[in-house]
Amino acid sequence: MGKLDGKVACITGGTRSIGRGMADAFIAEGAKVVVNGRNEAKGQRCLEEMDAGDNAAFYAGDASKQEAVEGLIDFTIEQYGQLDICCLNSGGVQMTAPVFQMTDEEWELEVDWNLNHVFWGMRRALQHMIPRETGRVIVTSSVEGKLGKPGIPGYAATKHAVNGLVKAAAHETGTLGITVNAILPGIIETDIVRATGPDSAIAMGLENYDALIEAFSSESAIKRPNKVEEVAAVAVLMASDAGKNMTGCMFPVDGGTMPY
Repeated sequence: MGKLDGKVACITGGTRSIGRGMADAFIAEGAKVVVNGRNEAKGQRCLEEMDAGDNAAFYAGDASKQEAVEGLIDFTIEQYGQLDICCLNSGGVQMTAPVFQMTDEEWELEVDWNLNHVFWGMRRALQHMIPRETGRVIVTSSVEGKLGKPGIPGYAATKHAVNGLVKAAAHETGTLGITVNAILPGIIETDIVRATGPDSAIAMGLENYDALIEAFSSESAIKRPNKVEEVAAVAVLMASDAGKNMTGCMFPVDGGTMPY
């Protein structure tokens, strides 16, 4: 028997990187999963690669938009009849600029992608979970939600805010059999990081992408980037019965980067 037999999960940004790792791990433990992404063709290719048959489905939509996030949750319930695990995983560094150079539009994009998407998804998920008095909400935050580096102020600010939202929601639902937690990954060499890394490196005053990876790795105890599979394993723990007493927590998967 799998740790998640009979459970249904949805994952924003679930077709690649951390989200895909979560989806694969959940399916391996017996769950049915709906993955979200912006590109229909990539979504269908993801389903083919997962080869999970009726235990996996795809929902197309931009998770920086309210209608897409809420639509994913509604679709999941229509597809499988329930929602047990909601992983709000989309996001990332959208703009690399110091505070004094950020435009309103750039700031709003960071807030929609990294914070508002979590609020919209969490609210809709809890509206379904509270009457059933069961559920797991898992948010992909970041070590930058407890740190904060130059050049990525929007990302750092929204991740700090996400952590506060998780704490508040956990206290609101703690007596109802619902848990709300965040995973705080350290640096992971995903395709998303490889795409945005060069600009982030320059914004942080680093020479290039390799210097970025080296700088982040050197801050950790393990002296290497973290792995998608290591994040997914923690998500399975929080989604399973073993995590029923864990709520309002910020779980670092960072190889010892955070100082506290």
